[in-house]
Amino acid sequence: MSYTPAMPPSSDAPPKLLDRVRDRIRRLGYAKRTEQSYVHWIKRFILYNGKRHPMEMGKVEVEAFLTHLAAERDVAAATQNLALSAILFLYREVLEMPLPWLDSVVRAKKPSRLPVVLTRREVDSVLGRTEGTVGLMLRLLYGTGMRLMEGVRLRVKDVDFDRREITVRDGKGGKDRVTMLPESLREALRLHLAQVKALHDVDLAAGFGAVWLPNALAVKYPNAAREWGWQYVFPANGLSTDPRGGERRRHHVDEKQLQRQLRRAAISSGIAKPVSPHTLRHSFATHLLEGGYDIRTVQELLGHSDVSTTMIYTHVLNKGGRGVVSPLDA
Repeated sequence: MSYTPAMPPSSDAPPKLLDRVRDRIRRLGYAKRTEQSYVHWIKRFILYNGKRHPMEMGKVEVEAFLTHLAAERDVAAATQNLALSAILFLYREVLEMPLPWLDSVVRAKKPSRLPVVLTRREVDSVLGRTEGTVGLMLRLLYGTGMRLMEGVRLRVKDVDFDRREITVRDGKGGKDRVTMLPESLREALRLHLAQVKALHDVDLAAGFGAVWLPNALAVKYPNAAREWGWQYVFPANGLSTDPRGGERRRHHVDEKQLQRQLRRAAISSGIAKPVSPHTLRHSFATHLLEGGYDIRTVQELLGHSDVSTTMIYTHVLNKGGRGVVSPLDA
């Protein structure tokens, strides 16, 4: 339920608070998922405080809400920080209240945990139990180190068969990077794209064929949305209506399909570890280091800003720059 300040009915009434939040997010070009998350946590913040307007609240209410999330709801540190980011966005970007206490609100510290990594044999076992387009996508995630949504949102123009590379656009932190195109997937990906091209031609003939473009590119290049290069490599099976603009078009495949099939494959393989598409990225990095590639190369392929982030995989290997052998084994 969105908060609406009390006011007499009027055709000139200002927009509701949550509508202002959505409008500001879209003007700044934030992702749809960010919009959904921010609106959700701002709504939770208002409801927790008895539907009071945020302009009537301050540091005490914000800290009480964050404490409630941690102590009573037992949310993870990342979730608590997401809620705080949403509230800060509300005050700074929507209400335009640069209050000094905002900077003193302490963010929860994320616990330092080692990533879950599969052995090469486990990867073979799991991927061998996946099939179809989803199986191809999961192999591509492991073979390139891409994040789940980077693979799902991959565009045709960013796959270069001649140079054997894939350009990852607008990754975490808004950065682009280049990773390899696995040789073992080249032919399968070519055949897949031939089928996608045929589907795109059918959409064009039916008066559709336009794809969503980021950062107002659709305004700058009005014909680009129907061009082959801008299409998703992994499109959805059917057309859908864009909730923001109302256009009917073909979106990318639902990432939940990958999560479900991978989980089923892991269970079928008898693997007790918690396995997700991101586990394939962790395994990619670890297996490259095991293969002798230097950590700077792995850092670039993963798109990490700081090599210290990549260093966590040396702990998975139990290698701090060199192999360590137990004195018992020596």
